[in-house]
Amino acid sequence: MKALQLINSLTAGGAEKLLVNSVIEYHKKGIDVNILLINGGSSPFLQLLRPYPEIKVFNLGKNNNIYNPKYILKLRKFFKNYDVVHVHLFPSLYWASIANFIDGIFGKKKYKLVYTEHNTTNRRREKKIFKLFDRIIYNRFDAIVSISDAVDSSLKQHLGKKLENKIIQIYNGIDLKEIIEAKKYSRNEIKFDLSDKLILQVSSFTPQKNQQTLIKSLKYLPNSFKLILVGDGVEKENCINIAQKMDISDRVSFLGIRKDVPRLLKSVDVVVLSSHFEGLSLASVEGLASGKPLIASDVPGLTEVVEGAGILFEDNNEKQLANLILSVCTNDIINKKTISDCINRSKKFDILTMTQKYSDLYKELFKQISD
Repeated sequence: MKALQLINSLTAGGAEKLLVNSVIEYHKKGIDVNILLINGGSSPFLQLLRPYPEIKVFNLGKNNNIYNPKYILKLRKFFKNYDVVHVHLFPSLYWASIANFIDGIFGKKKYKLVYTEHNTTNRRREKKIFKLFDRIIYNRFDAIVSISDAVDSSLKQHLGKKLENKIIQIYNGIDLKEIIEAKKYSRNEIKFDLSDKLILQVSSFTPQKNQQTLIKSLKYLPNSFKLILVGDGVEKENCINIAQKMDISDRVSFLGIRKDVPRLLKSVDVVVLSSHFEGLSLASVEGLASGKPLIASDVPGLTEVVEGAGILFEDNNEKQLANLILSVCTNDIINKKTISDCINRSKKFDILTMTQKYSDLYKELFKQISD
């Protein structure tokens, strides 16, 4: 069985990292799997594939406009060589569906098409016209995977009952071993004092995320509390400006994209994920597994992952967030219980469990081709 993973690019992000880690596990399970990118180029995740030369990474060019429909015909040339094509993110979703439709017209559709829905919402769902388009597009897929309860519920509501039979739920997972075995940095190595209380958020700087609230929470915390932000994106400059206007730039470190996130997680006092919504946040699962207390926004896609283990705060409520950070960093009983509960919860999201379920799905679809 040959499987192809299609995604817009491998620029840093949760879905991108998950895809690379998953492909390695599929390869270990004996699946012949490759990756196709609409927009190629450098990626911090490509080095993870170096020990596996059998896994090929193809791309349709560099610095591409991923929203250009010209890639539809190029995708068809790749799809015909595989038994299962697994698609991630928009607009790859649309281009793969249309390529599949064209192949169906010409009687060349011999592969099965899978899509993973990574988010609870998106801008398309705000417009009624796209509800119709989406139902047509999603209907071309043989299986649609939702990654959490919140994603499952919102997707079924968006697509309607006619497509419910195509939707299955598989939780995203992480390499728990990588997080557990990571070695923490000394404070000198990351240029902080032993007396500093370090807060870490790992996430892209996009409108979906909410680093702004976390930055604003610092005004309610002692000066010894320092914030480390890992990631990049369009909202980064805005966050830098907020820190400057608050005159706390010396307390906020913007580290950009990092390859050592597991070590950073081990080196701080508390992990936070401030976000307006999520699908199933891998960053939150990494926070659960880190051995540090996790505090997250009480929003779709985070609540179901964190509730009953980590600590939740009201979205946009920087004062409440500050109080929770202070509490978990100063109360030893709360700290230890939160860490223990977080570690136990993280075991639910093991990448080995996730990839086994996907492998079973691939085999089931492949059997349909063979029969």
